[in-house]
Amino acid sequence: MRVAVVYDCLFPWTIGGAERWYRNLAERLAAAGHEVTYLTLRQWDASNPPNLPGVRVVAVGPRMGLYAGGKRRIWPPLRFGIGLFWHLLRHGRRYDRLHLASFPFFSLLAAALLRPFSGYRIAVDWHEVWTDDYWRAYLGWLGWLGIAVQRLCARVPQKAYAFSRLHAARAEAIGCPTPVTILPGEYAGSAYSAHPAAVPPTLVYAGRLIPEKRVSLLVDAFALLAAQRPEVRLTIFGRGPEQAAIETQIARRGLGEAIRRPGFVAEAEIEAAMAEAAAIVQPSEREGYGMVVVEAAARGVPVIVVPAPDNAATELVDPGENGFVAADATPAALAEAMAAAIDGGDALRARTRAWFAANAARLSIAGSTAQILADMDAP
Repeated sequence: MRVAVVYDCLFPWTIGGAERWYRNLAERLAAAGHEVTYLTLRQWDASNPPNLPGVRVVAVGPRMGLYAGGKRRIWPPLRFGIGLFWHLLRHGRRYDRLHLASFPFFSLLAAALLRPFSGYRIAVDWHEVWTDDYWRAYLGWLGWLGIAVQRLCARVPQKAYAFSRLHAARAEAIGCPTPVTILPGEYAGSAYSAHPAAVPPTLVYAGRLIPEKRVSLLVDAFALLAAQRPEVRLTIFGRGPEQAAIETQIARRGLGEAIRRPGFVAEAEIEAAMAEAAAIVQPSEREGYGMVVVEAAARGVPVIVVPAPDNAATELVDPGENGFVAADATPAALAEAMAAAIDGGDALRARTRAWFAANAARLSIAGSTAQILADMDAP
């Protein structure tokens, strides 16, 4: 089958869960014998073009900055949608199936407009479905537009997928064809070698410094924990629009010696820190899946997440087995969960490894790919 995987970013030029998923999916579909094209925005230099095994990469738009102030800019996804429209207008009949993310929506709308003329089928991953309240909080008075466009995209004839019960139910509620298929996982790796926790105990956060990741909550919680356990350390990897504010917060609380801020570093350094962490802390208020939980468990490292209406990562945490879900989104509750992870010690790390071993097949990208391949073979 001739398949186009459509996403405006490409790993490793842009790093994120969706970027990893679409690259892995494209390569696995190609390995299964399908003719695969990856349609994206250009992110690479001419001297360093992408080289994906068995996959043809086509840029349908120029290189563009995707974020401003921690939020997705409107113009890049709109430009991507326009570029995709013109590509499909000329070459749409080359494809039997398009596999897209629901967001950014403009590419899905472009594909839907040309589907009657090109004849391809459409598959859509609903990584997240935003509530009406979240759209209004995110876009202000323009929130109604996001709500309307999301609902319009749900009504496009499609094979709909999600990676969590939360977002599968939301996708069905806004009009996606039912049932929405829940894919079992996105993890493409295997278990790592066991590694002892560092001394003194160190907590690790790795991700963008943007408001919805709630890193400021982590700093406040760590201040409470450090007041009782001055030996504990915290490492925060990543950059973003909240970087200056976070560094000011750390200084104001007098935590400069206890919190390390390496910024953007080589992946090997992050890997070493994660392997030795007493726990990996992800206080995000919005996660469509929760890859951090699986990646931590593969290392035998417990993870701590924080409940929120839009946080599907909590579905992957079995408290006391592979980490903890804080009681609520307060510094005191998060500090208590971090203390529990530290106190769990080697026994908790062993249970976390056992949890991963028991769930590895369920959480593997292989299971998701097998489901997609089966759907492709269906009439």
